[in-house]
Amino acid sequence: MNYPYENLENFTLASLINRSAEIYVDEPVLSKLDQEPTTYGELHQSILAMSKLLLENGIKKGDKVALLSENMPNWAVAYFATTYFGAVIVPILPDFHKADVHHIIRHSDAKAIFVSQKHIDTVEELDEEDLTFVIKLDDLTIVDELTNHRYLSKIKQKNVNIKELAKPDENDMAAILYTSGTTGNSKGVMLSHKNLVTNALSTYEKVTILPSDVFLSILPLAHTLECTVGLLVPILHGASVVYIDKVPTPSVLLKAFSIVKPTMMLSVPLIIEKIYKNKVLPKFTNSLAMKTLYSVPLFRKQLNKIAGKKLIETFGGRLRFFGIGGAGLSPFVEKFLIEAQFPYIIGYGLTETAPLIAGSILGDTIKITSTGTAFPGVEIKIINEDPKTGSGEIISRSPSVMLGYYKDEKQTAEVIKDGWFYTGDLGHIDEDGFLFINGRSKNVIIGSGGENIFPEQIEAVINQNSVVLDSLVLMQDNRLIAKVHLDYEMIDEMFKANHTPDSEVKEKITNLLEEMRVEVNTKVSNYCKMVKFSEQIEPFVKTPTKKIKRFLYVD
Repeated sequence: MNYPYENLENFTLASLINRSAEIYVDEPVLSKLDQEPTTYGELHQSILAMSKLLLENGIKKGDKVALLSENMPNWAVAYFATTYFGAVIVPILPDFHKADVHHIIRHSDAKAIFVSQKHIDTVEELDEEDLTFVIKLDDLTIVDELTNHRYLSKIKQKNVNIKELAKPDENDMAAILYTSGTTGNSKGVMLSHKNLVTNALSTYEKVTILPSDVFLSILPLAHTLECTVGLLVPILHGASVVYIDKVPTPSVLLKAFSIVKPTMMLSVPLIIEKIYKNKVLPKFTNSLAMKTLYSVPLFRKQLNKIAGKKLIETFGGRLRFFGIGGAGLSPFVEKFLIEAQFPYIIGYGLTETAPLIAGSILGDTIKITSTGTAFPGVEIKIINEDPKTGSGEIISRSPSVMLGYYKDEKQTAEVIKDGWFYTGDLGHIDEDGFLFINGRSKNVIIGSGGENIFPEQIEAVINQNSVVLDSLVLMQDNRLIAKVHLDYEMIDEMFKANHTPDSEVKEKITNLLEEMRVEVNTKVSNYCKMVKFSEQIEPFVKTPTKKIKRFLYVD
């Protein structure tokens, strides 16, 4: 596959950053909210200096270096510096449990770790002799001493001669990403330089990115979607990225939008779904007259168009790209986004494919519930199709398919066959090449008549109710049921919980769930009808991309 980029020596991360630093040397690249940005030239020098520091402290090509931190500009310094001379970066999601972090450090054979001050206590509790030194990411200095270890003294960084540094091959391993999947324990996904760089390069056909574009980063960089599309892609095009160092709550985001006025963002569906259900929909359903008006297609489209303009103003007024991935977007929310003329695109992929496989094209045809067409250089096929539904397993082949799972040849052989990656996702491709995802093969429920029931599709219907935060469809005792997690702030307001006995509130919730069950059953096929809705009081346990960990709730 030929990509339209000049001055890229090879498909390595070092080549990518060298090219951008040369072309955009004085342009801004990375910053925290309310801080002066680092330029491309400054970032490049920091990367070279840190590479030299790692080498001077015994890290060599092929060694593993862990990275545990919230988002910040120095995250990129650690990432590029480690991979610059052929060492392997091991990014760890900061919301992983300490025990999981310790397991990843041990399993990956990490020799050193970059860690932010916020997470340094996690490293202090680790008793691991092979971890030879710790670098505090906040100021890029070697930690002199931790509770359980004594490390090398701080070494003053020296001027770097780029010729002294080894050069990795594009097929060398660049990163190991540990997933926190919905089906069980994390796996170490080995990605090569070529996997990552070609995936970033393939975005050119879907969206135009300019040096003047400003990304606002709200997803963790240790997740492959944000790392590839939210870091490598903007750096490739000379754009800039702004990080917020707080949990992206509505108030935090509103402040960030007003200051940054981003032109581009990445998000999981949950964020835009919450905005629609909590901010947009109530304005159209708060009175009988407005509710009636909103039910008429002609008026609904006009109202949604007005709401779309106000929504873009809320994002700072300059937004022209809002990428959504990591999980399925509810069809009723997507319908609003289309009618609101909101500049969104849907992407599909997995950590194992670095991650992009398919995506819609900004400003082009969008088919509701579709994840768009294949990216350049990516092949997609459907195998083992169900003759009734036309749905089958999605497999993909591209330069971005992982090297395999770290220390797990057996599981690697199960998912990579003749260069094709078997995703475990089920879907179909229409006559125009648009991919539609039905669900995970492991989640499919077999109905009493042998029908394939995709729980994700039923959950999308349940989640349309504004009082529902999440739902999970299961087969229990050969009966189809749903666990429903409600918005208890809204429930308290609906049922005046502060002035109503608990027993009465509980009865009202039971009645509400039954009413919802009856309504949902009118919108699904006969073999998908629910026999019971039960209340899920505690929030569901989720993956970093906000997908429910189903295996925790299945008997």
